[in-house]
Amino acid sequence: MRRKRKIERDMAINVINTIEYIVILVADFAMNNGMSEEDAYRYLNNYGAIALCEKHYGIMHTLSVEDNVQTLREYCRRKGGTI
Repeated sequence: MRRKRKIERDMAINVINTIEYIVILVADFAMNNGMSEEDAYRYLNNYGAIALCEKHYGIMHTLSVEDNVQTLREYCRRKGGTI
């Protein structure tokens, strides 16, 4: 039972860390592109960048926020975005 609780706690912590990191990326993307955080989130979500962050959090959080914001911008452009 103890092991199960530890696994559940670790999973919850990973979810929280992922969410916090995505919030940071969205805020930085918004600031760098002169837009509101709401608009940045909608834009990134529309082009699949939020899902990309969720899927690759394990790697992305080891890189700089600036590099990841640039990667998200390029990813969205490849998907049809104009920012």
